[in-house]
Amino acid sequence: MPDMVGLEVLRRMRDLGSDVPVIIVTGFDEPGMGQRCQHAGAAAYLTKPVSRPELRAAIRLATLR
Repeated sequence: MPDMVGLEVLRRMRDLGSDVPVIIVTGFDEPGMGQRCQHAGAAAYLTKPVSRPELRAAIRLATLR
């Protein structure tokens, strides 16, 4: 996304009251990012490459919240 990073989009969504489950899938894996995403309201944080079973499990868990 050229104008805003995904984590900022998620924060703004939550600030507006959205409770839509969000799964962050990224190619970047930096220390502490999973925790930052969780604090911002992400249902899951996955790093690429993501296996189908891993993605299915994250979707299943996200929809249970």
